[in-house]
Amino acid sequence: MATHRRRLPALLFVALSASICAPSLTAKRTTQRSDDEFGPVVRAYLGYLKNEQEVVDDRVSRREVSPVYYRHNSNRIKALRLMAIRLARESNNDYLPELEAVSASEMSMLFGPQAPAPVSLKVGEVVRNTFRYLGMVRTGELFYLFARLDPYEQAEQSEKAVSSKAEAGRP
Repeated sequence: MATHRRRLPALLFVALSASICAPSLTAKRTTQRSDDEFGPVVRAYLGYLKNEQEVVDDRVSRREVSPVYYRHNSNRIKALRLMAIRLARESNNDYLPELEAVSASEMSMLFGPQAPAPVSLKVGEVVRNTFRYLGMVRTGELFYLFARLDPYEQAEQSEKAVSSKAEAGRP
């Protein structure tokens, strides 16, 4: 009986340790499983975003950036991640366009001083023959997400603009 008394605390310790560690192992498997649903291109992009978040985390830990800057860029990374996952799931394809996420005050960074008003944008609309508007994502703040058109899409948009001008000029 004395042997059983000595084993009881050890068994309780093992059981308690297992119950504490099990959720973290499950969470790791769940994260891994969620990335496993994607192909190598999407997984690489999600890995890139994870690395970007680590850089931002490191910079704030060394007090190189302000808390406001940190929150803004962390929110931007979350918005890009959400959009990338949404696009990959909707298309069921291992391809992502080059994504840009900007707040309303940053629209001029993409489009210059004559930037379109965010409220006027429609999902799927091509802006300046360069970006397709994908929608907005709220991750603590509101971001407007765009996909940069590849050169072929840009050329196609330019041709459409030229042909629509020519049609408008016909009697």
